[in-house]
Amino acid sequence: MKTKKFDCVEMKRKGSEHVFGAVAQLTKEEQLRFWQEGNEELRRIMAASKQKHKKVA
Repeated sequence: MKTKKFDCVEMKRKGSEHVFGAVAQLTKEEQLRFWQEGNEELRRIMAASKQKHKKVA
């Protein structure tokens, strides 16, 4: 029998709990800013990754 080294469902639940804890006490405006800032950060990471891969190729 194999043992799982990685559990996707567990990781998703922990992530959801983390986000819920981060935004639970925020106002609607603060929650919107939280998500907008996260979106901007992800776009920066994705753009940097694309640039890195273009340089390698």
